[in-house]
Amino acid sequence: MSKKKNKKFDSHRETKNKQKKKYEKNILDNKKSLDKENDFKDNSLNVKPAFEERYKQLLGEKEYACFIEFSEKYIKKTIRVNTLKISVKDLKKRLEKDWILTQVPWCKEGFWIEYRHGKRYDIGNIPEHQMGYIYVQDASSMLPPIILSPDHTDIVLDMCAAPGSKTSQLAQYMENTGLLIANDSQGKRLSALGINIQRCGVHNTIITKMDGERIRGFENTFDKILVDAPCSGTGTIRRNYKIMEMWSSGLIGRMSKVQYKLAKKAFSMLKPGGVLVYSTCTLEPEENEGIVSKLLNEYPNADIEEIKLNINRAEAITEFNNIKYDERVKKCLRIYPQNNDSEGFFVAKIRKTSGTTK
Repeated sequence: MSKKKNKKFDSHRETKNKQKKKYEKNILDNKKSLDKENDFKDNSLNVKPAFEERYKQLLGEKEYACFIEFSEKYIKKTIRVNTLKISVKDLKKRLEKDWILTQVPWCKEGFWIEYRHGKRYDIGNIPEHQMGYIYVQDASSMLPPIILSPDHTDIVLDMCAAPGSKTSQLAQYMENTGLLIANDSQGKRLSALGINIQRCGVHNTIITKMDGERIRGFENTFDKILVDAPCSGTGTIRRNYKIMEMWSSGLIGRMSKVQYKLAKKAFSMLKPGGVLVYSTCTLEPEENEGIVSKLLNEYPNADIEEIKLNINRAEAITEFNNIKYDERVKKCLRIYPQNNDSEGFFVAKIRKTSGTTK
């Protein structure tokens, strides 16, 4: 056999070996995912006494029990079809042989996904994910971009953008037109943001790194702003039990201070008539209705709009721990894990009615 043929044979064998290793890695990843699912179900949630007391006060005995039940359940996998690269119809054709897709009622691109041939949870390993046709994203997490509803000509700011699920969703609704600024304060998270928007074929976006509350020189600039604020995360306990370990009243106090600074800065950067969507994945009133109420009370030109979506919801909190909130917070969207078998989430839609800001 000639050297040329030997090289060709070796190259072919090397390619085959790489494909074999990749296949074996995918099998191993799937097994780890299955093990994780089993481990999750075997471990019950260790609820802190202070948390139990607080959430019984917030929810009542019956709803609290339901909340804990769902917080101990493994969350269903959900995907969002990235219509920048593929239509919903074509994506369904690609997946329907091996996957069951169930429509998310409030998101036409969103689907709960279940493997037809047994248990499989490693959605990130399938080709459609790697090609950017889908984004693995909780159903509740799809809400803020839907509610913000950016237009093709809008100038939009995603103030706390990483790792990029909502940024890519905003770009998708803008059809890669207009201008989208994706900002985050943490450099380590920006790499994931860059990778995700590249994978999704997003090219109307500029990535920036700065503390959101310290952004200067953009007053009355943006048509729409999303503040998906860092939070205590109690709506995501079912995804990560460490949330319960880290939870404390002190954490709520610290987060609420940061959140209000972000909301206040974002509101100042809106054009008159512009819309701010403030959202969190926590269920703490001080981080949700408390922030919105404070903003409404401080700025006469801030008003809240009703959120009309096909989704099960709980009533917004108008009073907690002897603190009364602005009655307009009733228009906020508050959902618990048991409402839609999803993560818990909070969303408020705030409009700047005029250009006068303190």
